[in-house]
Amino acid sequence: MAVTTMPLPRAMLIDMDDTILSAYGRPEIAWNMITAEFAGELAPVPSRQAAAAILTFARNFWATAEPAWRLKLEEARRVSVKGGFAALAANGHPPLPDDLAIRIADRFTTYREEEMFVFPGAHDAIDALKARGVKLALVTNGAAGTQRAKVERFALAHRFDHIQIEGEHGFGKPDERAYRHAMQALGVTASETWMVGDNLEWEVEVPQRLGIYAIWIDVHGEGLPAQSTVKPDRIIRSLTELLPGEAA
Repeated sequence: MAVTTMPLPRAMLIDMDDTILSAYGRPEIAWNMITAEFAGELAPVPSRQAAAAILTFARNFWATAEPAWRLKLEEARRVSVKGGFAALAANGHPPLPDDLAIRIADRFTTYREEEMFVFPGAHDAIDALKARGVKLALVTNGAAGTQRAKVERFALAHRFDHIQIEGEHGFGKPDERAYRHAMQALGVTASETWMVGDNLEWEVEVPQRLGIYAIWIDVHGEGLPAQSTVKPDRIIRSLTELLPGEAA
């Protein structure tokens, strides 16, 4: 493992979900867990087959969804489960009721909230960066109430010089205004700024276009997708690797 000696920047823009918090990663595991809880009501459809249908519909949905859906996650999950049910029925399975789809989708939402946690070392890394004089902005997409609740629940507010939530500001990543507004709030330029996050488009491709040094966090060590054309300036598995002298 190499050791980084790269000097820290004046500022960092840091994503929240699946960068600081384990929030939405590996949805296939979560959907399998939830559909297993409802196996009796899903029968004769196997729970894992139901999970696969929901996940397929959800991935297709989010691939083309309008940004406004990011502010309506609970509704989007209901749409995904209903869509998965419709796909199962189209393939010859018995129709499953809408009320079951709603209960499964809502259970998925509560499950995600229950299972959410701060990645090991994340708080300490952020505190150490701040202590070294790095200006910090939390830049996160999502609804105002949902994201602000996470900021408070996981003690993030006092750790950042600027908190920027899509639902509170009216724009989010990958809109260039999101990055420009955060840099303006910190009083820095793109060349003085690093962006850190798990989304290759939102936290790497667009920031790089603006002249920001972009770091992709690959928490599970899965590597870049084979078809990816995005080339991060750096890849890390933990925020602790941002600190000088830490293994990268």
